Amino acid sequence: MKVCVSAAWKAWVAEFGPRLLLFARGWAPTREDAEDLVQEAILRLWNYQQDKGGGVPDLPLAFSTIRFCGLNHHRSESRRRKREESIIYLNDFTDVWLDPSVEDDEDAVRLRDAVQKLSTKLREVVTMKIWGGLTFAQISEALAISQNTAASRYRYALEQLAQDMRRLKEERHGIA
Repeated sequence: MKVCVSAAWKAWVAEFGPRLLLFARGWAPTREDAEDLVQEAILRLWNYQQDKGGGVPDLPLAFSTIRFCGLNHHRSESRRRKREESIIYLNDFTDVWLDPSVEDDEDAVRLRDAVQKLSTKLREVVTMKIWGGLTFAQISEALAISQNTAASRYRYALEQLAQDMRRLKEERHGIA
């Protein structure tokens, strides 16, 4: 039985790991911190699922756990920074949105930048919907919001992105 559970978890991580890492990048200042968040979340999920027979968790629960870990990490970092009165670290999301191998595609870079500029609430929903492949019901469960709120945030984010992309296209082509 342990071999089957282990294989199921390996397959689950292989299938959903990249999606979870992408979502974690919204909560972490660096790729390495995002990987740590995913690892922490998977460990928490593993322990939680052991009480339920050891099967793999639902994807919305995984997103929610990463969000929880991200919030905890953020709180810890904020407290540490206050104690140490250190410099605020800047986020380095250069490889987050879209395929990082598409660095030469100017539109991909512009879209990545536009998504990065979205508020956290909007960026979460867009990431979970488009890159995570979740439904609004699953997003609402993961974020503890209503389905209507999730759908509204998604529509508002798409409107903002479309407006930003139109503005950038006009600037690039000199359209007044």
